[in-house]
Amino acid sequence: MDAMKPLALALLLALPSVLPAADDAALVRARRILSTTPLIDGHNDLPWAIRDSTAAPHDVAAYDLRAQTPGHTDLARLAEGKVGAQFWSVYVPGEIKEGYARVQLEQIDIARRVIARYPERLALALTADDVTREFKRGRVASLIGMEGGHVLENSLGALRAYYDLGARYLTLTHNVTLDWADTAAEPGRHGGLTRFGEEVVREMNRLGMLVDLSHVSIETMDDAIRVSEAPVIFSHSSARALTDVPRNVPDTILKRMPVNGGVVMVTFVPAFVSKEIYDAYTARDKRIKERTASITNEAERKRAQKQMEAADPLPKATLGQVADHIDHVRKVAGADHVGIGSDFDGIDLGPDGLEDVSKYPHLFAELIRRGWTDADLRKLAGENVLRVLRQAEAVSKRLTASRPASTATIQSLDGPVVGAKAN
Repeated sequence: MDAMKPLALALLLALPSVLPAADDAALVRARRILSTTPLIDGHNDLPWAIRDSTAAPHDVAAYDLRAQTPGHTDLARLAEGKVGAQFWSVYVPGEIKEGYARVQLEQIDIARRVIARYPERLALALTADDVTREFKRGRVASLIGMEGGHVLENSLGALRAYYDLGARYLTLTHNVTLDWADTAAEPGRHGGLTRFGEEVVREMNRLGMLVDLSHVSIETMDDAIRVSEAPVIFSHSSARALTDVPRNVPDTILKRMPVNGGVVMVTFVPAFVSKEIYDAYTARDKRIKERTASITNEAERKRAQKQMEAADPLPKATLGQVADHIDHVRKVAGADHVGIGSDFDGIDLGPDGLEDVSKYPHLFAELIRRGWTDADLRKLAGENVLRVLRQAEAVSKRLTASRPASTATIQSLDGPVVGAKAN
């Protein structure tokens, strides 16, 4: 019998590669769900990754999605991740010194050229029906989301022009307070939205553009939900009750989602799913800024910053922490009001287990192991966002029949803009 032990041991060691692991059943089920319901991600910064590429900045052809890219996103990984629809963020930093509108147009151009370059896998989507049609055709329905109302330059005409170019949501602020809205990243100046800020929300409702409240202050969240006649979204935010940072959504707002009808799309940003990482990131960022303050050349400063970041790595977040935030949003707001907003290509590293766009099924498998039903998983994947899109379209149809495009200006509603140049 002793002579048989090596053979028996070898067979036992081989079992994991022959028999399916216990977790595989959950993964198979997750993939089946995502094969029949479109997974809609609320925020991916691929257009900025292309613009900021060190190898070939702005070059859509050089950043070849048919090959493995240096970032989180390419065609093969989108297919493996079962991505059915994607809001491509056309982010413009609020801190730039060049013209916001020009950079915004360039970002929309990059996004639309990416979509047009891969017609076998990507298709521009402007409506909820476009999303469902392209998903059935096996293409990633590609929507455009603007990040930061500074790109309007206080103009409702610019808002309408961006909508005509395909933008289907606007994050009211990014990390700078506007003349008409407070951000979460700075002390408030307005107590939320000004009268003009409220008019921006009303005009977005008339157009059918989703009001995105990621990045804004709690007061701005409150005002926008009060004013909006259509459901709002948070395109990439997590739960403040679990990670108490300004970028996350407090329970007081989560509890208002059932009445508003909106969706909180939980993000994978490590600093927003872990307070430990947020604190470490904040401290490291302060150190790096102090050490690079004397470097006047922007390119040189960026290189120095990247070197310092590489030499001072942050703790890692986990897939389980992201699932915790999703669970919390479902618990407080309800299963009809939770979604996914990764922020891939807008972060350096994803959580362990969510390293790139190929990993969504693993997140759904984790939720299956936590007892989620297929019905709730389909809502999380995309049904909730499709409902919000359809409701926004219905509100737009009603409002366009009853009122014309707004001709209001910030001066007419709020008075002179502080710091504005005299004519």
